Amino acid sequence: MKSRPHILILMSDEHRADVAGFAGDPVARTPTLDALARDGVVFNNAYTPSPICVPARQCTLAGQYPPTCGCEGWVGLPPGHLTYASRLGQYGYRTAAFGKLHMIGPDQSGGFQSRPVGDVNFGQNQPVIEPWKSTFPEDSRNVPGMNKWSDRKEIERAGPGPDNPHDVHSIEGAVGWIRETFVGDRYDRHSGDRAQLIQVGLHDPHYPYQCDPELFRHYLPRMRSFTHEEPLDHPFLGLSPWPPETLQAGVHLAERDVMRARAAYYGKVETMDRHFGTVLQSLRDAGEDLDEWIIVYLSDHGDQLGEHGVWEKQKFFEGSARVPLIIRAPKYLPRGVAVSRNVSLVDIFATLCELSGIPAPDGLDSRSLVPLARGDDVAWSDEVFSFFLQQGFRHIMVKKGHLKYQHYEHSERGLLPEVLFDLKNDPAETSNRVADPLYFIERENLRSTARAWRERLAVD
Repeated sequence: MKSRPHILILMSDEHRADVAGFAGDPVARTPTLDALARDGVVFNNAYTPSPICVPARQCTLAGQYPPTCGCEGWVGLPPGHLTYASRLGQYGYRTAAFGKLHMIGPDQSGGFQSRPVGDVNFGQNQPVIEPWKSTFPEDSRNVPGMNKWSDRKEIERAGPGPDNPHDVHSIEGAVGWIRETFVGDRYDRHSGDRAQLIQVGLHDPHYPYQCDPELFRHYLPRMRSFTHEEPLDHPFLGLSPWPPETLQAGVHLAERDVMRARAAYYGKVETMDRHFGTVLQSLRDAGEDLDEWIIVYLSDHGDQLGEHGVWEKQKFFEGSARVPLIIRAPKYLPRGVAVSRNVSLVDIFATLCELSGIPAPDGLDSRSLVPLARGDDVAWSDEVFSFFLQQGFRHIMVKKGHLKYQHYEHSERGLLPEVLFDLKNDPAETSNRVADPLYFIERENLRSTARAWRERLAVD
């Protein structure tokens, strides 16, 4: 008999933390996630280690921030780098990943023993240097094979469309694996008595902004404007990334196009929720008691959806940097708990180790979330970080309590305007308090923390 709990990790791509029923959105239909939240622990202030796909996913796997594991921008982990998958495998877990891992370079495993259904032609063919760091042209809008429209074109092309075929394939593979593992009817060779780590990664709700026609028709008349649609006066935060330009509804984009893009995004969120519901139902059909499992739902980063005149990710605004995170483990953690302290996706590594009774390795930035989930936050350092590498320049976010400080570089290696938001008094992030004398002490402390990261990077 297995002595450790089975673990299921459900990971979406580009899901805003506030677009879900459990998060209070009155329009989004997410019954699967809502059920996980009702019986699990919801971390309301979870942040990505980097607001871009590759480093966010790599750093989550490694339990380390980008400066620690060297994964910044479109750079993968070194081959064989320790991840939570390889760590659990060292202690007897059978590990398998389905769908999107977004690995870069020759090592496509992410530490998983099996990848029966992986990224379709993604990462494997990237040019490789050093030997694991992949190249990625800074201006790749017209590079063949990039499969990327400009942000403006993504919005103007939004509307009804087919489900992402890669996600459909990934779900089919995961369901088949579950059947073989826990039923084994073909050869009567089930292996469910061995502890399992199964990860299912989807592309949705990542753009292109296209979804099932029925869902599109449902959401289009229900779309809303954000509290703050105007761009922030900042040379980085005020621009959509691809290419850098401001895309404000009613000014640079037709308002109807914006609402169509948001409707398609909501449809993709519901599609993602249905896919994960299929996975959970396949476990029930196989006779599994989900209360015996550890189930984690997360997304790598969010999507601005035009808030502040910005689309997609690569920003430290809440829409891009804050992510949904739920852990459902009724046998180990309380049900229906909401945690308000700041946490990071890198903390998942140490959390899985504690819940499975495995010692966490040295060298992690990861902290176990188990004490927070159980109501013990006395010793918790309410401080998290996020990093973004753009054209060789590092930008750093420090979130401590309700204050979010951001530290930028420019071409002379000096500073672009710093930013300090007080999310308690300014949840829409409209007022930069960095020069406000009322925040002098807090700003200096946060600035010192960011400077320490820069000094560490300079040494490394």
